[in-house]
Formats: sequence, structure tokens, C-alpha cells
Amino acid sequence: MRRILPLFAVLLGLALPVSSLAQADAPDPTMLYHQHCAACHGVDRLGGIGPALLPDNLSRLKPAEAVEVIRGGRLATQMPAFGEMLGEAEVGALAEWIYARPEVEPSWSDADILASHVVNHYHGTLPDEPVFEVEDLKNLFVVVEIGDHHVSLLDGDRFERIARFPSRYALHGGPKYSPDGRYVYFGSRDGWVTKYDIYNLEVTAEVRAGINMRNIAVSADGNYVLAGNYLPHSLVLLDARNLELIASIPVEGLDGDTSRVSAVYTAPPRNSFVVALKDIPEVWEIRWPEERAAGDEALVGDFALHRMAAPDYLDDFFFDPGYRYLVGAARGGQGGQVFDLDSEAKVADLPLEGMPHLGAGITWELDGRRVMAIPHIDRGQVSVFDMSDWSLVSEIATDGPGFFMRSHANSPYAWVDVFFGPNHDRIHVIDKRTLEIVETLIPEPGKTAAHVEFDRRGETLLLSIWDNDGYLLWLDANTLEELGRMPMNKPSGKYNVWNKTQYEEGTSH
Repeated sequence: MRRILPLFAVLLGLALPVSSLAQADAPDPTMLYHQHCAACHGVDRLGGIGPALLPDNLSRLKPAEAVEVIRGGRLATQMPAFGEMLGEAEVGALAEWIYARPEVEPSWSDADILASHVVNHYHGTLPDEPVFEVEDLKNLFVVVEIGDHHVSLLDGDRFERIARFPSRYALHGGPKYSPDGRYVYFGSRDGWVTKYDIYNLEVTAEVRAGINMRNIAVSADGNYVLAGNYLPHSLVLLDARNLELIASIPVEGLDGDTSRVSAVYTAPPRNSFVVALKDIPEVWEIRWPEERAAGDEALVGDFALHRMAAPDYLDDFFFDPGYRYLVGAARGGQGGQVFDLDSEAKVADLPLEGMPHLGAGITWELDGRRVMAIPHIDRGQVSVFDMSDWSLVSEIATDGPGFFMRSHANSPYAWVDVFFGPNHDRIHVIDKRTLEIVETLIPEPGKTAAHVEFDRRGETLLLSIWDNDGYLLWLDANTLEELGRMPMNKPSGKYNVWNKTQYEEGTSH
């Protein structure tokens, strides 16, 4: 029997065409897809061996890049080149078609979630001792390499790679750790939630919670995982042990309108999850208290959904260290708003016009007061506010719009990149006492420098050169002296176990 492998596993998949339709005057992309792509990516484009081929899922891949992937293949994946087998018109038609929305919006039911669930090792069945030796298990780093969809585990004391393993396509929202730092959970754009046992270097369980997922959060007690979806409009609550489904929650307003989920967060002091909604002016809090507060809606078991009417659409959040105050803004909106989660009232307006990246905000103590600093995606500026009265302290001009900002309680400096625009190879070092830029580094001219993460003590930091032929750069956090480099395939986020599990003030939560 002749074996025929399907075509378009863009980014992760595998493919070989059966024949070229170059003779056709007008290529039929639907026929091309169903002949060659559906076996990997699903008849309804929801994914399978390869990722989902829907517009929102492909947001990180530009249409011109999709053409190149089909024509030339993709290194370090099973995606071969089709330039000699498909005509240019066919390649172009197929690439254009996958960015068109399907006539019928796809759905993802509880049955689909349950059918996708895989457990490789049940919780508690693997050894409790690590299979490797390090000085400090809390000073490990997880590094996401988006160039070829892998994750590296690093020893944060010796800066050596312990392991490197493949990930799902397009991890998004940052990995999340269990409270003890043993397990790390990943969420992908395609809706996959993956649990990885760091001690044993094994994927223990996976489940697909949606079609297009924004991010996940792990409860402060380590018992639950919450996934927030763009498609379908839902939240999915999972048991953290084996990623078993607890509840699928439709995201609907009181008027029946549904909403995409922008992000989900863990609020440790509140024993809850907080949910940012894209299309409904509400803030949701999912609690598991011993007694439900007035206004809570029964959800499932001991869980309760508490709705809070927001003063505006708030789809990007920043929290104060005590998680009482929420700073929210809508991307592209006009200003930020401070929301008191206890009194459920807006307490201040912030001059944050445009597109502040609240999710990258950090805080520190300045002259006896706590301030927060937030980069902007659409302008060269870092805004600094006094968190006692929400007054503007400073607007620090940068060399262009930034995306990530980081510091550490033990560091005198805050770091912000210039991710967007012509100066993307620069990164600024800000003195947290004077609020002035004291150094601008250009580690690799022409290549994007982004996303700083400190070790647990704040003594050393890692910086990404965001390129397929990129690397991690580690520096002395005080002298800024380069200490070493490690080649990596487009390293993006780096996540230190201690900083993330202890909610270090200099890193995003």
C-alpha cells in the first residue's frame, strides 16, 4: 500500500503533496486543503498533528511568511518544501485561504475536551527526587524558544542547560509553576494545556481546553488550572493533578452577550482567579471560599463566580502586591482605571492613553512609597505612578515602544526593552531611585533584545536576543558586565522558579 502523507503542517506538522494542480487556471484552496492538509490539521481546520489553521491561531505568522513556509518548508520541523511541487498560484491561494474565517464558526465542547485528554504519568507515580543535580531547585529557569517550538530548562547558578524538549505550537501567556516549583504548566495558542514534571523531565498530562486560548493560571494552592479562551468564549477549570476537566464555563454577560477572555490571573491573597474580559464591561472573580459572599453565583462544587460591573471594558490588568487594587485598561482605549476589588468601585483614573502593557508592569519602593511602572506598546514611554494616591510620578522617555519590563527587589535597576520600531536592538537600564535611564545597551546591532529575567537573588539576569540565530545573554545585574552566552532558537520568555512562585515584585504575575 502506498503511504501518502498530508501537506500543510505549518510550523509543527508534516506534509508531502500528492500532486501539483499548477495546470488549473484558478486553484481551489478548499480542495487543496481537504486533499492535502485535513489529515494533519482537521477537516474543520481545528488542528491535529499540526496546529489549527484559523486566523486568530496564526496571528504570529504573517501571510507572507506562510507562503514561505509552504514553499520552502521549515527547519527543525517535519514541514518539507513544496516549491518544486506546487505552483506559485496554488501556494498563494492556500496561504490566503487559511487566513479567511470559516463560514461556520467552529465549536469546542466538553466532549472534545475530554476526548483530547492524555495522561502519561498519573500524579504521584513518578519519583520525588530530581533526576539531575543542582545547587538550588528554586533557581531554575524555563526558557521558551519560539523559533522551533522548544523549551529549555536551565540551572540558574551554573547557567547550564539541564534539558531541552519540544513544546506545543505558539506557547502564550507565560508558563506557570506549581507552588513548590516542581511542575510547570504551559498554554498554547491552539488551546493545549501541558503539565511537565521538572524533577523527572517528563510531560505528565495534556488536554486541549479550547481552539484559541489566551493563557492559563494556576491557583495559589496548586490544586487548579484555569484556561481562558478567545474561541470558544469560555473558561475551562481543570484539576491540576492530571488536567482532568472540572467545569467548562460559558462567558456570558447578564444581557446574554458573550465575550472573549483576554487573560486569567491568580490572586493568591484572595484565594481566587481574576478574569479579564474583552467584550463585556465586567470583572470576574472565581472563588473557592468556605462560605460564599453575597452576590456569588454557584458555579460547581465549592466554586463561586462573582461578577463585578466595571466602569469600562478592561482587558489588560495590573495588580497591587496585595491584590486589592486592579489597574485596568482596554487596548487602544483612552486611559487606565483603578478598581477596588473589595468595594467593587473605581477609585481613580490614570493617564494611560493608547496601549499601555499593564501585564508587564512592575513595582518597587521609592522614598517610602510604592510605585508602579508600565511600558507602552504604541509610544516610547514608561509611566510611573504613586500607588498610595495613584498620582503620576514620571513619564520616562525611551527610544521607542516597549513590551517587557523587569526588575528585582535586590536590584537598583529596572530594565525595559524597545521591542517595536527601528531601535528594537536596544534595551534601557533605569535607575529606580532617580527614574533616569543610566545605560542603553545594544547587545547585537540589528537584532531584537528583549525580556529580562533575574535569578532568584537578583544578582544575575538573562536577556534574549530574539532571533532564530539568537542566544541568551547573562549579565551581572549590578555592573552590567557580560558573563556568558548560550545559543538558542529565538528565545522569548524566561521564567525563574523562585521569582514566579514567590510573586517577586520585579516580574509580571
